[in-house]
Amino acid sequence: MIYETEVTNIGPEAEMFQAENMLIFFGNEAPETLADYCYNIVLKSSTGDITPGMTFTFDDQSYKITAVGDVVKKNLDDLGHITLRFDGSTEAELPGTLYVEDKEMPTIQVGTKISIQ
Repeated sequence: MIYETEVTNIGPEAEMFQAENMLIFFGNEAPETLADYCYNIVLKSSTGDITPGMTFTFDDQSYKITAVGDVVKKNLDDLGHITLRFDGSTEAELPGTLYVEDKEMPTIQVGTKISIQ
C-alpha cells in the first residue's frame, strides 16, 4: 500500500464528470472554481511511485492502473488533486491524470476509503 485516504466531501456537481468517465479529486483546499466538481479527500502523501499495473481501490471496488501522468504523484502529494479517467488508456495524455481500466465506475460517498497498491 503506497497511498490511503478517504472522501470527506462531495461537491454538488462532482458526479457530472461521470458521463465523461472521469472523477476529480482534490484535498480540502480545492479552489472555489473547482470545489463544486470535486470529491474532496484527506491530504496525505504517497510512500512510493505510482506505476501502471498497480491497483486503485474504492472500498472494495478495484481498478487496474493503466497509465500515469507525469505530475500525478506530485499533485496528489501536494494538493490531493488528480483526475481519474476510466478509459483504459495505456499512454497518459494529460500530466495530472491517472488512467484506470474501463469498467463500471465506483459508488463513492463521504467516508469511502481510497487506496493505491
